[in-house]
Amino acid sequence: MKYCLSIFVFVLIATVNAQQSPNYEFRGVWVASVENIDWPSKKGLSVVQQKEEYIRLLDMHQANGMNAMVVQIRPAGDAFYPSQYEPWSEYLTGKQGLPPTPYYDPLEFMIAETHKRGMEFHAWVNPYRAVFNILKSSVAPTHVTKLHPEWFVVYGDKKYFNPGLPAVREHTVRVIKDIVARYDVDAIHMDDYFYPYRIAGKEFPDQKAFETYGGKLNKDDWRRSNCDSIIVQLYRTIRATNPRVKFGISPFGVWRNKSQDPMGSDTKAGQTNYDDLYADILLWLNNGWIDYVTPQLYWERGHKLADYDVLLKWWNDNGYGKHIYIGQGIYRAGSNDAWKNKNELPDQINELRKYKTTQGSIYFSSKTFEKNPNGWNDSLRNNYYHNPALVPPMPWINNDTPEQPTIVKKSSNEFQLSYSGNLSIRGFGVFLVPNNKEVKFINGQLVQLLVAEKSALLNLSNLPDANGMKICIATVDINNNVSALKIVQ
Repeated sequence: MKYCLSIFVFVLIATVNAQQSPNYEFRGVWVASVENIDWPSKKGLSVVQQKEEYIRLLDMHQANGMNAMVVQIRPAGDAFYPSQYEPWSEYLTGKQGLPPTPYYDPLEFMIAETHKRGMEFHAWVNPYRAVFNILKSSVAPTHVTKLHPEWFVVYGDKKYFNPGLPAVREHTVRVIKDIVARYDVDAIHMDDYFYPYRIAGKEFPDQKAFETYGGKLNKDDWRRSNCDSIIVQLYRTIRATNPRVKFGISPFGVWRNKSQDPMGSDTKAGQTNYDDLYADILLWLNNGWIDYVTPQLYWERGHKLADYDVLLKWWNDNGYGKHIYIGQGIYRAGSNDAWKNKNELPDQINELRKYKTTQGSIYFSSKTFEKNPNGWNDSLRNNYYHNPALVPPMPWINNDTPEQPTIVKKSSNEFQLSYSGNLSIRGFGVFLVPNNKEVKFINGQLVQLLVAEKSALLNLSNLPDANGMKICIATVDINNNVSALKIVQ
């Protein structure tokens, strides 16, 4: 990992009396680049402005207690990094194919800044959107729609890769392999845009591909098979290229309605993953082709057609042992009476924490936090995310246990922490364990993460009042596995 040698305190705790919170919990934010939703705030910003914006964004989310950034680096067959396969994104410089001046690699920069803060970087890519708006999007001569027009179809005002073509899947796999091979990403992340949401009265124009490749399948099953194929190809490619990189999908919140399938949820969604987007998420989970799922549960509790609580339970019942991070619709703040209620989001967090099979949340999207809607930034900072958390490890990817740190007293308040093992580490976790409890992870509360490659300086004056508590240290590796705790003497 390319961490800075200096030590960055992930979260500084003001009081030990804060509510006990999970030591492992995914706390992520989506950063959308398409149409400059979140970052950069507009096309053609200077390199200095782009960097300043991303750092401000990171600092805000770090202060809110987040531990992962999910950043859109391929919104429409383009790239926020130098690529031999796809041109620079128009959302960066204002013109597709135009590199930043002075030249820098935005992806490398974002990963480095994110990792400095002890946070994970999940590279969010859109698999099939090629031109966001055929009437006004900038399209470079080197864009794949110009090089291979036979791969694409127009549906509504957008141009899409045709998911039914083997050449399209091979191209997508090459793009993802290139990212995983060259960059220190922690995960590849895809959202709900597989086959596009239906447009009333218009059929997706893939009949020719179906006649060529459909075989004995009906069209719906063939479309699902196409999505299955790209997912398993990507999964195998990611594992073969860098085995520690995770693969996650954020689907629309409803797999199927119970009226369509006994296994479906008790909902009445107009479109579903399985029937309209042709994404059979349960198959992917059951077969182990993805490592986590983030269903977009953007409805409120008690919604008549898609109740948050009903869907939360349904996804927990159908996670197949993989991680579940709930997609939280913070952007809905103020949109109706439910989302004007300052308790809506906190109640959702309380509800999801009741399930051992749900490991956290991802919020859509970053810019909403800039307005501190309903005071929710304050709720996270002062209560729900007051104590830091580590991203939950995935034992099926890596289950190594790092060695304990060496602790050397330098003064009454300062201790040198060092790690001499062979694993790459994220840093050192500082835990408080009650004096009447055994020194174990399960009994401790994480209060700091000191980000470091090999060594860090622990200053006790930066800790909360530890009266009646044992101060303990553990090594945290880059896969978020934690060593046995060791008491600071």
